[in-house]
Amino acid sequence: MTSSTPAAQRIAAGYRTTAPAVVLGSVVIDGTADPTALVRMALPMFNRHGLVAGATGTGKTKTLQLIAESLSAAGVPVVVPDVKGDLSGLLEPGRPAPAITDRAEQTGMPWSPQGCPVEFLCLPGAGQGVPLRATVDSFGPVLLAKVLDLNATQESTLGLVFHFADRAGLPLLDLADLRAVVAHLLSDAGKQDLTDLGGVARSTAGVILRAVTNLSAQGGEAFFGEPEFSVTDLLRRAPDGRGVISVIQASALQTRPVLFSTFLMWLLAELFEELPEVGDVEQPELVFLFDEAHLLFADASAAFLQAVQQTVKLIRSKGVGVFFCTQLPTDIPGPVLSQLGARIQHAVRAFTPDDQRALSTTVRTYPVTEDYDLARALPGLGTGEAMVTVLSESGAPTPVAWTRLRPPRSLMAPPPAEALTATVAASALRPKYDVAVDRESAYELLTGRLAEAAGRAPAAPPAAVPGPGAPPGPVEWPSLVPPENPYLGSGLDLDPVSPPVGGPTAGGSTGGGLGDLLGSPVLTSFVSSFGAALGGALGRSVSGTRRRRRRR
Repeated sequence: MTSSTPAAQRIAAGYRTTAPAVVLGSVVIDGTADPTALVRMALPMFNRHGLVAGATGTGKTKTLQLIAESLSAAGVPVVVPDVKGDLSGLLEPGRPAPAITDRAEQTGMPWSPQGCPVEFLCLPGAGQGVPLRATVDSFGPVLLAKVLDLNATQESTLGLVFHFADRAGLPLLDLADLRAVVAHLLSDAGKQDLTDLGGVARSTAGVILRAVTNLSAQGGEAFFGEPEFSVTDLLRRAPDGRGVISVIQASALQTRPVLFSTFLMWLLAELFEELPEVGDVEQPELVFLFDEAHLLFADASAAFLQAVQQTVKLIRSKGVGVFFCTQLPTDIPGPVLSQLGARIQHAVRAFTPDDQRALSTTVRTYPVTEDYDLARALPGLGTGEAMVTVLSESGAPTPVAWTRLRPPRSLMAPPPAEALTATVAASALRPKYDVAVDRESAYELLTGRLAEAAGRAPAAPPAAVPGPGAPPGPVEWPSLVPPENPYLGSGLDLDPVSPPVGGPTAGGSTGGGLGDLLGSPVLTSFVSSFGAALGGALGRSVSGTRRRRRRR
């Protein structure tokens, strides 16, 4: 049912803009939608962040789909996790249905089916897509502590372990590297190194070692390593100018939600480190839709929460917008919630005393309105309806609008399996990321030093052979004395050295002399490892991730 009312037109006037905008839907007054009273969000305001909230089954996922495809059509790249599998439908045109036609008429939308340019990503072994990997060093101690479920003391100790690896020239690329470094610090040969770190208890280091081992046993080993995903590959546009939507497959990770949500935070932190300052822009460089955001903040340490708060606060100046999606606004910490300029609140269920308190809190987060009794309206919203307020171009909140949201043009269901498989197979990113690389890093360096030390040691009497069932003896890592590094503390902005490109010529000659030396795998491995180790001197970001040279 539709009609035009003065109240609906007055509310819609607060959403008018001269800038390009995403149309979310139409204003509802007394249960009736006005298809001429449109609720818009200007593109320049998308980097002021937002919140999509609501109970299960109220339409949050379809709202994310609408936002993603609308931004893509405007030329804005989007990142969105696909937790339940249905956001993959962005790939395919939608299917006409009476309910879609009716909703389109109510929201003043000339609906036609249209798919979007989609890139599928996934954590290795956890779905179909280009593999997302991060090195342990890049992931950093703050985010890794969240994945390992460490307490504050253990988190600070993990930070010292990273510091030791940096100073000792031991690149931490995968979990094997981290296990090797912690095992060294727990060995007799590493006692002095552990003491030099200061304030590190052997028991705490032991807890970290067990947590890393457990993560590896649960398949976490596959997620860390090289080639590391470059976040600049999220900032792509299709040949027709539409923004590429990077859909991160996550349905296979529902049993490990903390790992997945923390990987998303790593991507966001990397974007903050990589992108240049752009200030206010006509449209965002990228919009990051963070589904199931409550998983990110559950049981988070103070350092982790501070990292998220600072990243969200500062990344706006890089042209990146972040929309958190969760069931209740109270799932988001207050300092983060205060940074979110747009609110799209689907129905709130108030069945328990806790629900009623959450409803009361949600009402207080909205501007005062005379058009709706929010305490009554929020529980009464229908599927695909939301209470909306965003920031206008002047930076002031728009009037609260009961909004009937537009239907997505893309498929509101998983795509055919063959279409998804073909899209993944045709990805231009596959040659870059498909094959894992295991180059020399901390594990190989420590193992090599152990073997070297064993080769120089004088012959010792044969050790007694332990009986069946006897526990193995401790691993004796040689003590490490890091070489003097003239670049430590220099403040130089140095990129890791890339290995030389080259090889045999078409005629089979290697070039001889210097050409042989530069093409040597030994030298290539040394240069790569030295570059990674040298990067350890350059400091870490507020999220604990490795600082990088920013794009100019």
